[in-house]
Amino acid sequence: MFRLKVKRALFMNSRKVIVPRRLPPPAVDLLGEAGFETDVVAGDHSPPRETLLERVRGACAILPTLSERIDEELLDVAGESLRVVSNFAVGYDNIDVPACSRRGVRVTNTPGVLTDATADLTWALILAAARRVIEGDRLIRDGKWHGWVPGQLLGLELRGATLGIVGAGRIGTAVGLRAAGFGMHVIYCDSRRNEDLERRVGAECVELEQLLSEADVVTLHVPMQPENLHLIAAAQLAAMKSSAVLINTSRGPIVDEAALAVALREQNIAAAGLDVYEDEPRVTPQLVELPNVVLLPHLGSATTTTRQAMSRMAAENALAVLRGRQPPNPVN
Repeated sequence: MFRLKVKRALFMNSRKVIVPRRLPPPAVDLLGEAGFETDVVAGDHSPPRETLLERVRGACAILPTLSERIDEELLDVAGESLRVVSNFAVGYDNIDVPACSRRGVRVTNTPGVLTDATADLTWALILAAARRVIEGDRLIRDGKWHGWVPGQLLGLELRGATLGIVGAGRIGTAVGLRAAGFGMHVIYCDSRRNEDLERRVGAECVELEQLLSEADVVTLHVPMQPENLHLIAAAQLAAMKSSAVLINTSRGPIVDEAALAVALREQNIAAAGLDVYEDEPRVTPQLVELPNVVLLPHLGSATTTTRQAMSRMAAENALAVLRGRQPPNPVN
C-alpha cells in the first residue's frame, strides 16, 4: 500500500497549485472554489523549463500535461510541500513515478474518459488512410481533378478485411468493437486475453508476428514503456502486407518514424495515419513530404466533452489527495 511521507507542518499549509498550461474548464474553477491558489504558468503551449522550475517551488500540487517532464530535478525544486502530481492524460511517461513515490508524492491520471474520443479518431485515421481521403482533397484544391476516372485513388475496402490491434486495453477494445460495423475480422496482440472482445466480435488473440503478416490495418494502442520503444521498426514494417495501413494514436516513439518513411516511400506498405510523433511537435521531415500518410496534431482526446471531463478528473484527483483522501485514479 502506498504510504505518504509525513510532511513538516511548515509545508502542510501550502495552497499553491501549479497548472503549467491553460486547461479547459472546470479544473481551475474547482480548485479555486476549494480554496486553492492556481498559478497558470503559460497559455496554450507548454512553458519553458526554466519558467516552470521557477514557479513550482512551494506548490502542493501540479496538474501537468504530457509535455511537462516531472523528474528528480523538478521534484527537488518543488520541495516538501508537493503532495500530488495530477496528470492531465491517461499516459504518464512524462512522470518519474518511482521518484514521486520515494518522496511520498501521489501520481494520478485521467483514464476512461478519453476512450471513445480516441477510438473515434483512430477510425477517422483508418478511413482517411484506407480511402486516400487527404490525397483526394489535395487533388481538388490543387486544381488537378479533371473528372471521374475508373482507376483513380483506389484504396482499401474495409468489409472483409482484417483489423490487427496491438494492445487490447480500453482504447484498443473500443476500436475493435467499432470494427463490427464495417464487417471486419479482428485479431489482436496483448499480454492478456481479452475475452470481452473475443465474445462480442469474435476477435482472435495472436502473436505480434502473425498479426503483422495477416492484418490489412494495424492499429497501435500500447503504453509508452521501455520495451515498446520502436516496437514497430524496419523489420516489423517489412513483415506487413504491401497493401496494409498502419495507424498510431498511442505514443510516437512506439514507431520508428525514419523506418516508416522509407516503408511508405518504397511502398512496402500502402499508407499510414499518425496522431502522435517521436519528438513532438517535430515531425520527421520525410513523412511530411509523402502523400500516403495522414498527419494529425495529437487530436486523440480533442472533443469538448472529453477534454472537460479530463479537466474535472484531474482537479478531483488533486483535491482528493490534498484533502487526505484516496484519489479516484491513482498511479502509485
